[in-house]
Amino acid sequence: MNLTILTPDQSIFSGEINAVKVPGFSGEFQILNNHAPLVAALRSGKVAIKKVDGQMMNFTIQKGFIEVLNNQISLLVQGYKAENRED
Repeated sequence: MNLTILTPDQSIFSGEINAVKVPGFSGEFQILNNHAPLVAALRSGKVAIKKVDGQMMNFTIQKGFIEVLNNQISLLVQGYKAENRED
């Protein structure tokens, strides 16, 4: 799957991933390979990305939207703060 995270000012992340967990308004949810098409609003909160090499990346985002279509995931967020990177 390919993930792109954008703010109005810049591209935060673009790359291949195995999974991403995002903060939806009804609770957190995770996107895995071959997920059904989806457009959803996101609340402010934590985004956890599992890269294909197993490395985890974490961000705190301000609210935004997620779009999933054909293993292409786009997060459009108002702002972000990078957190820890774990192996």
